[in-house]
Amino acid sequence: MNRRHLLRSLAVASGGTVYGLVDTSLPRHTVTVPSRVTSQTVSSRTEPVTRRWREQRWLLDSIIEANGIDWDQPRSFYWNAPCGPGASPDFAIIRERVKKYADFSPAFVAAAHRREAMARAAEEAEELVTARENYFIAAIHWGAAQWPIHANTDENIYFHNKKLECYEKYAKLADHHIERVSIPFQDTALPAWFHLPPGYRDGRIPAVVSVPGMDNFKEASVSLYGDRFLARGFAVLAIEGPGQYECPMLGIPMTVPGWEATGTACVDWLINRPEIDPEQIAITGTSFGSFAATIAAAHEPRLRACAVMNVCHEPRWTTAFEQASPTFKMRFMYMANYTNEEEFDRFAKTLTWEGHAEHIQMPYLAVAGEKDELSPLEHTERLFSVLSGPKRLVVYQGARHSIGGVPSASMGPAVPGLIADFIAARFAGRDFPNERWFVDATGAISKTAL
Repeated sequence: MNRRHLLRSLAVASGGTVYGLVDTSLPRHTVTVPSRVTSQTVSSRTEPVTRRWREQRWLLDSIIEANGIDWDQPRSFYWNAPCGPGASPDFAIIRERVKKYADFSPAFVAAAHRREAMARAAEEAEELVTARENYFIAAIHWGAAQWPIHANTDENIYFHNKKLECYEKYAKLADHHIERVSIPFQDTALPAWFHLPPGYRDGRIPAVVSVPGMDNFKEASVSLYGDRFLARGFAVLAIEGPGQYECPMLGIPMTVPGWEATGTACVDWLINRPEIDPEQIAITGTSFGSFAATIAAAHEPRLRACAVMNVCHEPRWTTAFEQASPTFKMRFMYMANYTNEEEFDRFAKTLTWEGHAEHIQMPYLAVAGEKDELSPLEHTERLFSVLSGPKRLVVYQGARHSIGGVPSASMGPAVPGLIADFIAARFAGRDFPNERWFVDATGAISKTAL
């Protein structure tokens, strides 16, 4: 049996899927994520509808026609980012095609089909680098096509399974080791992809648990090339936790207690991996992931650091749910498995870091926009006032929730690299003063004590 066949047989024995050419002993799991989701295995097939959606639906299409697909958040740009510049023409075409909300999924589906066809043709021609790039981009397009769907419909399930199919094909051809893994969680399992850096052979290395935003998914958490964490020699456990993308299909809704348990589940899994240094595990999160990672860190003291960006720190999320695009609330209702708005409003009162963040002892970094329209900065500043461990708050002048498109973001430190460097410094054991950084329009950084 050759080495590749041996690795695949190990994957079958362990309940996971191994890609790449790295020898490793894989842990056995009693619960595994199903390879495919079907309409018989899901619930929540009714889409939530909010009062504001009913009242403002007509206005939303007018706003999209006037402002394009990125009318409220730069989704097409942050989905383009992990794909690299080779996918930029796809996203330019998609921006041109989307004139109303109903255009969103069809535009991404068309791009996904095109990229899949290109990948298959390249694979048949044994042009395997081209094939893997196209399979990766196709997977991102399929995941993006899921975004406007707030129920486990046949369409959503189909897009999800196509996303997994393309990503699995990418993973087989990737330039580094990738596994689809199951993280034991209560009486079920969380879905994740486990990445090792290109060139890894043996030894114990640091790891980062990566939590995406509410509009994003685990397949987009690690870049096709030049990933910020892999490039620094870290392993990445790219998860979807309670309520995120695959989890609602698996019957794992968003709850704060669920996220209290998620950090521990991930650390427990990682410390049993022979590749991972159990003393060097950190967590990072973006947008919704900033809230989720904060809750997880508060209940898992073995984490070395927590670093978050594009923050969602307003308790009860009132601004995001009642003043921003009505799609935010509808998606969160789907994540939490609510179709009744009044019942969800009562649930939303539980969405707070209060009573949790006070327990965080590890170094904590938050990178926020001065003019965040989803989570006003005052709430992040209040969170920092209760943190008792080492802390740094970085604020970009004039930036909104998704930090970018303003001079401070263009001239100042690149936020993804800032996050990665912070974590690397913590793994290296370097101390730092408790500070608030303000990045102004020239890129200059003013530092004051916290």
